[in-house]
Amino acid sequence: MPTDVIKAKNYLLSLGIHGEIPMGSERMEMRKRQLSGQQEAVAGVTVTAPAQQGQAGQGQRASNACCFCWCCCCSCSCLTVRNEDREERNRRASCDVKAEGTTDCEESPKPTLDEVRLWGQSFDKLMLCPAGRSAFRQFLRTEFSEENMLFWLACEEFSKETNKSAIEEKARLIYEDYISILSPKEVSLDSRVREVINRNMLEPTSHTFDDAQLQIYTLMQRDSYPRFINSPVYKTLLKSVSEQSPES
Repeated sequence: MPTDVIKAKNYLLSLGIHGEIPMGSERMEMRKRQLSGQQEAVAGVTVTAPAQQGQAGQGQRASNACCFCWCCCCSCSCLTVRNEDREERNRRASCDVKAEGTTDCEESPKPTLDEVRLWGQSFDKLMLCPAGRSAFRQFLRTEFSEENMLFWLACEEFSKETNKSAIEEKARLIYEDYISILSPKEVSLDSRVREVINRNMLEPTSHTFDDAQLQIYTLMQRDSYPRFINSPVYKTLLKSVSEQSPES
């Protein structure tokens, strides 16, 4: 027996394979079976891959469907929230006009020369005149402190209220608009006054904001009023009224 055959047989025996070494046509038949087995294995992989891709595609479509449903639900929720926010803002804007009482639409006759001159003499006289309040408010707007006048006007209107339920509602609106630290129109108040307001809000009355109103009034008198008297707004108005006055 040839040496290479003996070596092959010993190698197969070491692997646990017994029997005669296939020769000639038998070796070819074994080779065919091996090739056939390899082709079946390849075919199995090929069939499995599309199936896995199909499952993955279905999973992705399911995921996409879930995402779509989630997005739709989220969009609906967002739209609902946005609509509610819009309605709330509209409601608050309407309440602002009511709470502020006399705003941009404050009816005030054209000031006389004497009235404008009095504005320059006393802050109290300025605030007692509707035209004076309007001119002063326009000046505060240029200094980004118009909320002080709005708060004072709201308190003036609020102090005249006598209906208990209306007092509670208006007190809540004034607090949210001008006292709350979350409000963009928050006025500058010290901690003592804030504590007083917080206690008063437990049972609001028409005097709930008296201390706060006085503090803002004093702030405008000491801080904004001197600048207003020296501003082009006041000087231009005084000049215009002087030229139109019969006294001039």
